[in-house]
Amino acid sequence: MTPEPQVAGSHYQFGRYMHKRRWASMWYQLDEVSRLQPERVLEIGPGPGLFKAVAGAFGIGVETLDIDPELRPDHVASVFELPFADGAFDVVCAFQMLEHLPFDQSLAAFREMTRVAGKAVVLSLPDAAKRRPYSLDFPGIGVVRFSIPKLRLRPPRHKSKGQHYWEINKAGYPLKRVTAELLAQGPVSLARTFRVHEHLFHRFFVFMKE
Repeated sequence: MTPEPQVAGSHYQFGRYMHKRRWASMWYQLDEVSRLQPERVLEIGPGPGLFKAVAGAFGIGVETLDIDPELRPDHVASVFELPFADGAFDVVCAFQMLEHLPFDQSLAAFREMTRVAGKAVVLSLPDAAKRRPYSLDFPGIGVVRFSIPKLRLRPPRHKSKGQHYWEINKAGYPLKRVTAELLAQGPVSLARTFRVHEHLFHRFFVFMKE
């Protein structure tokens, strides 16, 4: 069941892959993981390795795992058969990764992630529900950020472009269903979920082990 790599390492070139919104999303990655005060973190699907590099600068030890040796992960292995004992890592995370698997396989991957997590699993996933971001600066209060949904009669159908098999709030994958299916995979509870104001396509989930 191990999938083939979908993109070459050249996909992650700075000018092609990194943009300001993705940098903003990485801030939330670091914020959510650091709040958990982990001693050992596993990142599944590290891409260009930026999360590990930046986290290390702030004293967070991250090990990476991927099926593609070209990305030079610490561990070359399948997410469906993680070569670690139960609870081996305080936090296991995957950022914009699970949607690269068919939905049933993404659930199996999440189940394995919860097995090796001792404290929490942190995810980000694409959320296709369109929203318009706004910010208002109130004297004495500061900046208030919010977003307003764009009206849509029905959710769009997902059309794969060779990478994403599914996205939250596309037809068949409403947020409620995706959340419930993830919760059903292991002894976890949902601490919070939110969308990144600067990059509303990215939705975060923080699952705590029970």
